Amino acid sequence: MTACLLLLAAGVQAQVSSGREGIQVTSAGHTYSFAPVFRILYNATDPGMALKPAGIKKVEYNVLTWKVKDSSKADFVQKKINASMAGDGFDDRILRAKSDWRTANIHQAGESITLQAEGYRQHKDTVFFSFPATAGFSLSAYVLAGAKPYPVLHFRFKAPRPGFYSIGYTGAPAFPVAQAAAIWQPLIWQEKRVPDAAYLTPAFMAPLPTTMVNDGRNTLGVLASPQHLPFQPLPMLPNSQFGIALVNERGQVQPQLYAPIPGGYGSQMKQGDVFDFSLQLVTEPQDITHTYQHIAEKIFGFRNYRRNDIASLNTVLDNMTAYAMTDYAWFIDSLKGFAYSTDVPGAVKNVSSLNPLELALVRDDSVMFEKRAYPLAEFMLSREKFLFSLDSLQKIQSPSRKLKGPVAPLSELAALYNVFGRTNRFYLQMMEREYRGNRVRNLDVKEKGNNWINAMHLYKATGDTAYLAAARKMANEYLARRVHQPQTAFNDPFAGSFFFWPAFTNRWIELSQLYEITGDTAYLNAAVQGARQYTMFTWMAPAIPDSMVTVNKGGKAPMYWYLRSKGHAQMYYPEEKAPAWRLSETGLTPESSGTSTGHRGIFMTNFAPWMLRIGYYAKDTFLLNVAKAAVIGRYRNFPGYHINTERTTAYEKADFPLHAHKEQSVNSFHYNHILPMASMLIDYLVTDAVVRSRGQISFPAEYMEGYAYLQNYMYGSRPGTMYGVKDVQLWMPARLLATGSAELNYIAARKGNRLLLAFTNQSAAPVTSTVTLNPALVKTTAGSRITLLNGAAGKSHKLLPGQGAVKAAPLKGNVFSVTVPANGIAVVAVENAVPQVHFQQQILARVEDEGKDYGEIKAGNAKALLFKLGAYGRRLFLYLEDDDNIWRSVRLHYTDAAGKERQVTDAAYPFEFTVPLRQAYPVQCWLSLTGTNGRVVTSEKITLGN
Repeated sequence: MTACLLLLAAGVQAQVSSGREGIQVTSAGHTYSFAPVFRILYNATDPGMALKPAGIKKVEYNVLTWKVKDSSKADFVQKKINASMAGDGFDDRILRAKSDWRTANIHQAGESITLQAEGYRQHKDTVFFSFPATAGFSLSAYVLAGAKPYPVLHFRFKAPRPGFYSIGYTGAPAFPVAQAAAIWQPLIWQEKRVPDAAYLTPAFMAPLPTTMVNDGRNTLGVLASPQHLPFQPLPMLPNSQFGIALVNERGQVQPQLYAPIPGGYGSQMKQGDVFDFSLQLVTEPQDITHTYQHIAEKIFGFRNYRRNDIASLNTVLDNMTAYAMTDYAWFIDSLKGFAYSTDVPGAVKNVSSLNPLELALVRDDSVMFEKRAYPLAEFMLSREKFLFSLDSLQKIQSPSRKLKGPVAPLSELAALYNVFGRTNRFYLQMMEREYRGNRVRNLDVKEKGNNWINAMHLYKATGDTAYLAAARKMANEYLARRVHQPQTAFNDPFAGSFFFWPAFTNRWIELSQLYEITGDTAYLNAAVQGARQYTMFTWMAPAIPDSMVTVNKGGKAPMYWYLRSKGHAQMYYPEEKAPAWRLSETGLTPESSGTSTGHRGIFMTNFAPWMLRIGYYAKDTFLLNVAKAAVIGRYRNFPGYHINTERTTAYEKADFPLHAHKEQSVNSFHYNHILPMASMLIDYLVTDAVVRSRGQISFPAEYMEGYAYLQNYMYGSRPGTMYGVKDVQLWMPARLLATGSAELNYIAARKGNRLLLAFTNQSAAPVTSTVTLNPALVKTTAGSRITLLNGAAGKSHKLLPGQGAVKAAPLKGNVFSVTVPANGIAVVAVENAVPQVHFQQQILARVEDEGKDYGEIKAGNAKALLFKLGAYGRRLFLYLEDDDNIWRSVRLHYTDAAGKERQVTDAAYPFEFTVPLRQAYPVQCWLSLTGTNGRVVTSEKITLGN
């Protein structure tokens, strides 16, 4: 007997045929059977559930394991962890706990018995299944076949005796691996990278609580209902109510769900205890990433859900940039880097010199240039690795003590070459050398120089079409081998090691750049594919309740266990209520595969501007909404690194980072992240304006590669266009203006006696606000006026969707009013107003200079560079590759503009010298070196400059 129950959606039909066959779902012309089959796992004593480092080659990842008494089932081999694997996010309780007989195979995590329904009865759209009373187990289940968007299966279990139980639903369709077009098991298994064992992903590590299989027609999954993944408390292992698996006992791929987790929350039961659980039977005629989107939106309520609320991004940028220049930001001048003591005591680590250089340019800030950008440029050209430590015995995260640069990636060298007008030829020489070789820059990841990405950046730096041809040839091979062929293993040569999320997807960020250069949609399509796969690392669960949440109970901010172990002091913030949406991690990612158990959501969402751009190019609203969710309305200043212990408003506060290192207790501070995060905000602000203007705002950019996931575009070195006004220079000094609404972000640019402003409304309601220009930064006169560059010129005109309005009128007292529609943009020009520019025009001035800018001195293996900084000046930078095992001190001799000899001595490693040169002249330099044996060596002389 077969009864059609309900047409769920176009082309999707659910029906029941028999008690044993269960629910039949027809979709895209294919029928699937979700059978009423369950597996009961039982342990008389606690099975010792614990996360352990999996032995997956090239991948750092922790998996659930359980103790076993039978050595034949002890199939888990704990990965050996070396000394470099330490610091924030690396939990010794997981990584270095005693190994014993364990399994990571959920099917072996207890005594097992399978129960299959022997009959059913139907009442309207509900099907009740009956099960045999095997071994005293009492199980009942029913299916709401008419539920939308998917049938809901509810089961009830009654414990026959005391012990630890787990009930697994194992009746979903199963497929041989070869028949699966794609799979997903969070967090690391995508495409066709099938898990090598029947791992169970706990609820707190599931961005959506399901595994999925796509057979080429439909995507199938078994989804925990939202009530089993509550918003409060913050999802963690101790409160995870279930786990999800993909590999069945026969080695097939089959979505499965086990609740409770053996040895986990709620698994210990007394005789007669009752356990209830609901799950949803997913069949979706879409690929896996679109099914992910569908579940996120239709079941967990994901949407364009965030707004500024607490501060505009411009206020955040002002606060964060000011913080970066305080002692709290822990920049060590002598080492030219940010302290990295959270992970590696005594070390410094930098990401890129382009971050502070961008801030100096865009914000017209000479102090940022002198104190951060220029020192970091010297660091990036001289150091061997991003992580620098003078302690030769330090092993944590594999630092380097050597000055064997450049650590700067080829793309950074290209950007510096372009920013300074292509006058410094040594950048080009370094690029060509890096292209021919290999280098280890971060951790122990070896990078090959000759690849399509580097060829692309060489083309951008030189205009040589041979490099573009090489980039396209290699990129097309990459598309064929990496993008169009689903990955079956963790062996992508472009990934290096699999730790940070960009390694797990294709190189979608760089593919989007190649699309921008060539217009070839093959690269855009590949970028969209990679970006959508990246969204599957962003949290879409738990669902966000429409309610207030009490945080900082008792006046205490959360105490992160790692900082407690390091002796940090408790932080205090007032107990208060905040809307749940503002506290949500939805749109954030964990830091990495290796630290995902402790870093639930990190605020370093550098992927967001890229998703915003690609979403705009591809008209993909999911990418647009994920990008916004990652950035908007989360903080007023640098928020530290992550959400980890409890929900809190602590990192929303403007003064949150203004504490000494040991006084931080809420989350870890990686001080080298401050400037990249500020750059990310600029990238987001500009990209948001580009997207909302539909391309009528455009600014050229350089690429900041950094390392890990810290990629962004760099603006400010070349002029752009705003609504037909060409050659406008991005100019956004601190406190340029104030608005009457936190919902308005803005970008600003200048051209002659015009100031152009684009306001973007981050809320779902129109905003009318006053705007007050800072008179110290913008000089206005009686002739100053406001004109609108988009939308209506006055309130009597009808607004077009997304466009703004402003009253065209003389400017009075540096104040005007603007109306910006919901999620819209308003672009205005302040006419006859003079921006007070102090630094930007000097550093960007094009000064022709073909003088020699690089030389080498054999003694000490010294390198000498002459920086040409536009009209701002010149710098001589000289450093030695030799260290204090060879030399006790080094003296630099050089000639000044009058030809007089000057000297400066460095008596401590690293041996390096910086000499400001205020004018162009040929500078002669040489060294006197005192060896550790007291012997003095005088080097040959070299001359740099005209």
